[in-house]
Amino acid sequence: MTSLLSTPEFWQYLSIPVIAALIGWTTNWLAIKMTFYPLEFVGNPPLLGWQGIIPSKARKMAAISVDATISKIGTVQEIFQQIDPEVLAAHIIYTVEPRTEEYVDELMLKEYPTFWENLPSSARNMVYDRVRKSTPQLVDNLVGDVSDNIEDLLDIKSMVIERLAKDKRLLNRIFIECGEVEFRFIINSGFYFGFLFGLVQMTVWYFYQSWWVLPFFGLMVGWATNWIALNVIFRPLHEKKVGPVRFQGLFLKRQQQVAESFCHIVTHEILTVGNIINAILEGPKGDRARNMVKKHIKPLVDETAGMGKALTQMAFGPTGFATLKNQVGQKAIEISQTSFNNPVFETDRARAVESIMVERMIALSSEEFQDLLRPCFQEDEIKLILVGAFLGFAAGICQLVFVFGGSVF
Repeated sequence: MTSLLSTPEFWQYLSIPVIAALIGWTTNWLAIKMTFYPLEFVGNPPLLGWQGIIPSKARKMAAISVDATISKIGTVQEIFQQIDPEVLAAHIIYTVEPRTEEYVDELMLKEYPTFWENLPSSARNMVYDRVRKSTPQLVDNLVGDVSDNIEDLLDIKSMVIERLAKDKRLLNRIFIECGEVEFRFIINSGFYFGFLFGLVQMTVWYFYQSWWVLPFFGLMVGWATNWIALNVIFRPLHEKKVGPVRFQGLFLKRQQQVAESFCHIVTHEILTVGNIINAILEGPKGDRARNMVKKHIKPLVDETAGMGKALTQMAFGPTGFATLKNQVGQKAIEISQTSFNNPVFETDRARAVESIMVERMIALSSEEFQDLLRPCFQEDEIKLILVGAFLGFAAGICQLVFVFGGSVF
């Protein structure tokens, strides 16, 4: 035994499966890294260089992700109802009420500073009170109108796609966190599968030492370890039983865990109340939404003026009174966009939406559920396999030259 261990040929042969295992691990690790990084193209486009597959097709990948999940687990109306329009209205009122005097003073001093400063404090207090009393009903009406028209005002798909297309790091996070276990398996399995291929390679090399054997097996290891790992992750789609052993794709077995991870990111970082309100006011139907806000809030000026409306119109003039109404509408839009910068409220509403989305996502079929992660491997998958095969081939040549001295050339 001692003499065997001291024989150079023994260590040369033993190096074959070890190197094959390292090739499998390295090529799989590189394939995962090349899927997500770098975020921006590095090199001289279009051919000399690389950009992560997911970031390079951010908009397409975001669209696939939305189609595979959000579009199947919740409509715009359902999501908005989970946020709860009544809770939204109550939060707006809760946010605005303490600052009523500040908002009124800001508007009046901007438009009619002399009039407002010369107005007796009792008259100003009456205005403040009227605004406080009128605001809750106007806000309730506004939120109710938005809720009734939410399907037309908000395009959830476009909203999510735009956010993910702009934030490639967040897009990467969704795939990486949802597929963390699978990516780790792909990398580690490369080592194990590579070692098994290496044993076959070692046996072939023992009986047939031709120059092409090591490079060829290196190429096969680089290609096959990726292919096998992907199939173990996604196949079989449905659980199969062989004796006491049950088989199913690794990713598919984790449907509940993945659903919780995915829905948490989406609801807490994308479909937040603040983002939804901004998407309504700044989106394709933003003009209609802003006009809706103005329509419901402008009457506040009439109600505040009360019986003194005629005198107020005379003091400000017809144009001035209309300008004041418009300024009130603009202020309402501004308040709508800033009222939800409250982490506690955002988190509370995110959890409400998250609960229904997780429930729906767990109920997806295996065919539907695999579409969440499968596309990130399918996009340019052949490039990753070819890179792995090339690196395996190169490693085989190095093994031939540096371990066996290239004596078979």
